[in-house]
Amino acid sequence: MRIDVHSHVRLKDGRLDVEQCHSLINAADRLGIDQMWCSHPISRGMPEPEEIRQGNDAVLAAMRLYPDRIRGLCFVVPGWHRESLAEIDRCLDQGMIGIKLYNQYFINDPVVFPVIEKAIEEGVPVLDHAGHLMDNATRRLQPRISDGVHFADLARRYPEAILIMGHIGGGGDYEWSLQALADAPSVYADTSGSVIDEGMIEYAVRLLGAERLLFACDLSEEAGVGKVLNAAITEEQRQAIFAGNAQAILAQRRAR
Repeated sequence: MRIDVHSHVRLKDGRLDVEQCHSLINAADRLGIDQMWCSHPISRGMPEPEEIRQGNDAVLAAMRLYPDRIRGLCFVVPGWHRESLAEIDRCLDQGMIGIKLYNQYFINDPVVFPVIEKAIEEGVPVLDHAGHLMDNATRRLQPRISDGVHFADLARRYPEAILIMGHIGGGGDYEWSLQALADAPSVYADTSGSVIDEGMIEYAVRLLGAERLLFACDLSEEAGVGKVLNAAITEEQRQAIFAGNAQAILAQRRAR
């Protein structure tokens, strides 16, 4: 089994882009991906609650279109305190299985704490866009992107939280970020991103253990599958990454 824990659906004319959703499942069929955890994050600025709900509605529509294949992560911007918590309740009530954050705040900013506490209460994971960016131009575009140090700090405050550091293959110094997570056992790293450096998966397994890695593609499906298939790891480790660890996370959800 293969569970892609980091994927996305898109909007078209304010609603789910159904054609893109079909293409997503077509790619999954060709590559043996059984399930995709999808969200619709908004990367620019501080989106209003109405725009956030519109994106989450698209994810809910995708879940209805492919109920056995697509599971939803509820995107929120923590600064909208009351609205964010209400939106999480709305989305979880309709079957979503986790929370998605982007670069509006560092994940260890106190403004994020109510969302983390809500995730702990519900027993659901928090997947955050992440990266240790190396060039000033990109940093200026994402001044609050979280890296391994931010995740490790939050994990010390909330060791019971299920935290996922997004796309180690998304660019930047992934080795630096993974090293920062070595002593933060409650934090997972997902393998997604278009970067397919030789030895990336093996390095992450040596440093964190296969039990802390989650298979993910972030819309780079061929690269996502290929880097795990090609890794010099055991079949037991490969299956844990492909699905076992994600299934263990799902088992922690509280009944609603």
